[in-house]
Amino acid sequence: MGTHVITGAGSGIGAAVAAKLSERGEELWLFARDARRAAELREQFPGARTLVGDLGQPERLSWALGHQEQPQRIDSLLHIAGVVELGQVGDMGVKVWQETMAVNLLAPAELTRLLLPTVRAARGHVVFVNSGAGLRASAEWGVYAASKFGLKALADSLREEEHGNGVRVTTVYPGRTATPMQAKVHAQEGRDYESDAWIAPESVATAILTAIDLPRDAEITDLSVRPGR
Repeated sequence: MGTHVITGAGSGIGAAVAAKLSERGEELWLFARDARRAAELREQFPGARTLVGDLGQPERLSWALGHQEQPQRIDSLLHIAGVVELGQVGDMGVKVWQETMAVNLLAPAELTRLLLPTVRAARGHVVFVNSGAGLRASAEWGVYAASKFGLKALADSLREEEHGNGVRVTTVYPGRTATPMQAKVHAQEGRDYESDAWIAPESVATAILTAIDLPRDAEITDLSVRPGR
């Protein structure tokens, strides 16, 4: 049985990953932005532990983790939480940039830094759930894509730095997936949303688990998941 720290476990891909790991009897530590959300996650995933910290304030994560119990072992650190705001570069103010970068890039970087000694000790795995926008930026996706391009760079650098310590690093690039975030994107695009048209979160979760379950003689570095219909 492994121990896994997951951000974004409340819905979408994160919830699907947490459910699959819970079904296997794995130990879960789920990140929550506040105590109320932590209680909701413990109810959603009985037996799970929680860590409280606001990913929108990455500069406070060190203080937050220092004032609560942390896992003594981490077999995988799964960065799945994210936010998105669409709009043209000429219309997007600095607040949107700061909020997006905080959650999508700075918080994963800081959480990785804080938890890396424990991951190293277990020769564990760090997984970054990125996006197709982390490989190609389109009109009105500039802010989100910039955060995800940065996340790719973070993962690539971490992989090279930690290979000698036995830490595996995987980036997963899902295409459009049927999540609450996708519903929000469709609303911003002014399009009707039909969940059946996109990848099921459980399918992306299966891809993530494939990466972390891979035997130790191999490493999946980058994994793209695209709609099959």
